[in-house]
Amino acid sequence: MKLSFSTLACPDWTLPQIIAIASTAGYDGIELRFVENEDSLWKLPVFRGKELAAANRAFSDHGLTISCLDTSCRFHSPDADERARWLTEGERMADLAAALGAPGMRVFGDTIQPGADRASTRSWIADSIRTLAENTGPKGIEVWLETHGDFATGSETAAILAEAGCAQTGAIWDPANCFLESGERPQEGAARLGASIRHIHVKDLRQNHDGWKPVLTGAGDFPLPEVRTALRQLGYDRFVSFEWEKKWHPDIADATVALPHFTRWFREN
Repeated sequence: MKLSFSTLACPDWTLPQIIAIASTAGYDGIELRFVENEDSLWKLPVFRGKELAAANRAFSDHGLTISCLDTSCRFHSPDADERARWLTEGERMADLAAALGAPGMRVFGDTIQPGADRASTRSWIADSIRTLAENTGPKGIEVWLETHGDFATGSETAAILAEAGCAQTGAIWDPANCFLESGERPQEGAARLGASIRHIHVKDLRQNHDGWKPVLTGAGDFPLPEVRTALRQLGYDRFVSFEWEKKWHPDIADATVALPHFTRWFREN
């Protein structure tokens, strides 16, 4: 298995800063989510023209690849125009993913909206990811649906992928999301998703009076050993990506602490 991290850990950093810590902390790749506090990454000068070429050289020079390009695309809206706007965003991000050599990009389902029902929402999501994948497939980019929100469980995500019926789609398995949303154990989620898993998010959590909070890997209550066991049973050999959610939890440890800690923990356990 190869290791990457999501730039949720360092959302305001520049690309050279991100590359530097990835290299020094021993990562194989980077999952791009935010750069310089921007999530529509195609808008940034660093990902256009000569600067994009320089960025690709820097990745290569440091032995790094882009494991996944994360979008904020959500396809749960009853409003077809809203879903179409996210499809447009997805296509723009797919162009960037192709230029960076990423194999896939992350999208969400995500939550059942007021006045909508589960079956209709599932169909909107499935139709949207099918449409997006048909447009991005010729560029060599797969569409990866994260286990998240009201469709976080392995069975819910698998059902959407089955309804989409498109070979260019897959799942980003976040076992902690599944555990928090439904109590689904890692081995259950892995069994339900199986070969559809294209990318994995790993994080640790501890429960206190305020609920579940991110903690340094190995210091929490989430059953991480079950994740390792499930991955071995699946024969998984793609990226495991550390998701340190500093963007959403500014009080947790800095990326300069958490990112090196994860690579040490993963390789020692």
